[in-house]
Amino acid sequence: MRAAFATGELSYCKVRAITRVATPEIEEELVELALHASGAQVEKLIRGYRGALAVSLATARATLDRRFLNWWWNDDGSLQFNGRLPPDDGALLLSALRAAEAAEVELAEHRHADALAALARSALAGGLESRASGDGCELVVHVDAEALAAEQTHAQAQLANGPALSPETVRRLGCDSSLVRIIERDGEPLSVGRRTRTIPPALRRALRARDRGCRFPGCAHERFLHAHHIHHWARGGETKLGNLVQLCSHHHRLVHEGGFRVESAGPAAFLFRRPDGSEIPPAPSCTSATGPAIEHQHPRPAPVIDAYTCMPRSAGDSIDYGIAVEGLLAKVLAAT
Repeated sequence: MRAAFATGELSYCKVRAITRVATPEIEEELVELALHASGAQVEKLIRGYRGALAVSLATARATLDRRFLNWWWNDDGSLQFNGRLPPDDGALLLSALRAAEAAEVELAEHRHADALAALARSALAGGLESRASGDGCELVVHVDAEALAAEQTHAQAQLANGPALSPETVRRLGCDSSLVRIIERDGEPLSVGRRTRTIPPALRRALRARDRGCRFPGCAHERFLHAHHIHHWARGGETKLGNLVQLCSHHHRLVHEGGFRVESAGPAAFLFRRPDGSEIPPAPSCTSATGPAIEHQHPRPAPVIDAYTCMPRSAGDSIDYGIAVEGLLAKVLAAT
């Protein structure tokens, strides 16, 4: 393994996977498999081998019986939950979370939480086709008109069958939502108006064509985009193109609850500020790498490395994981 890694035939991700299970009895077989497989195939093979060493019918049934999911609302309005899934369902959930993660979020636990919320939005919205058309899921929020323009909570603003929300959170949700006006007296509805869309479809299409993704500096996100009112409509702002900017879910939350601000700086130009008021500069464009190539930086006579050195010898063909795992198990059993 060390020799193949030194010559560049094994990538770091393959070596990292092999070292989780390598023993003198199967090291040669693992290296041979890794030379022919891709990095993702090696990871999957190692997971299968480790699982085969520990799995049994009894443990599988016990794992299924121990599945659960509990949740509860905290005093601050956040939802907390705890759960346990069988291996296949767990892998399915993790795969979906990775696909929904936003790369621009720095902390992993924040990415995971945002990805779970993104999965919920995607499922309720009917998938990518509905999102592309601007339709979203229905999240019911009851809010008094006074609360929309207030800085502190002094009137009703809460999720249906859920906790109270801060005015800023309600304004974020109301930036890009359908609204229904209900006139009440002593808690009883007197009239219910028709559902109205804050942002007409034609205006939404113009916004997508102008911004082409999230406009927060450095963000290249093109999914789960919201139309943010720079001057919120609850405070007299107009729903027109010059007062709208497209933001991803993460940065829309930062602009409302996170203390960040966005200001109009001219036609199709925007200025973003941090909570301390300092300006966030536009993200610099990518530049080409400079300096000597890696083979000229190597302190020793460098191995010959080209575009084919680390390429799997199978050229990415499929692998029979069952046969590969059985071969490794047979080798270990023969040695013991």
